[in-house]
Amino acid sequence: MPKMKTNSGAKKRFDFTGSGKIKRKHAFKSHILTKKTKKQKRNLTYSGLISKVDEANVKLLLVK
Repeated sequence: MPKMKTNSGAKKRFDFTGSGKIKRKHAFKSHILTKKTKKQKRNLTYSGLISKVDEANVKLLLVK
């Protein structure tokens, strides 16, 4: 049997917290920023957490 491989795209995008939750970055912060408000851009800067619905699927992608 070949080795199980981690999904390359997922390992670049997600990270685990100390308590086992999965961190993610917000989208829509890379370009076309002139029409977005300061408040919107500031809030997109901070990382968020994966929702409970998506957690199982992301964990499958991160299996090593």
